[in-house]
Amino acid sequence: MTRRIVARRSPIHGNGVFAAVDLPAGIDLIEYKGRRISHAEADRRYAGSADGGHTFLFTLNEDWIVDANLEGNAARWINHSCDPNCRAYIAEHASGEPRRERVMIETLRPIRAGEELTYDYGIRLDQPHTARMKRIWACRCGSPRCTGTMLKPKR
Repeated sequence: MTRRIVARRSPIHGNGVFAAVDLPAGIDLIEYKGRRISHAEADRRYAGSADGGHTFLFTLNEDWIVDANLEGNAARWINHSCDPNCRAYIAEHASGEPRRERVMIETLRPIRAGEELTYDYGIRLDQPHTARMKRIWACRCGSPRCTGTMLKPKR
């Protein structure tokens, strides 16, 4: 079977994930995998890491977070963009059990072979979005629609 995606160095930031073949719109590409941990466990393990501007944590629901630092796969290397070609969504499990939900990455539009895959991280932090925090969470996507930060306004 031909690989649909490949991870390698990215011009956006660090590592990235790229289409190995032309991909149609609306397909599931990869699950964002990692160990399921509670929010309390994430707080214990990564207290203060918001100041680092880098995370492999993905909020699954009110109870669980996917920690791709542990048992993660190539999906953790997909970079943020303000004009993404993919999106992340939560796929509920047939059992309704929150721990068994999954984070899936799907294409939003056709993607050409060699194009980097991106999605909007939608990062919302409880702390104030100071100039310092915006620099830490700076966006490097290069899109004409770039907001300059991966941080989303607080609701």
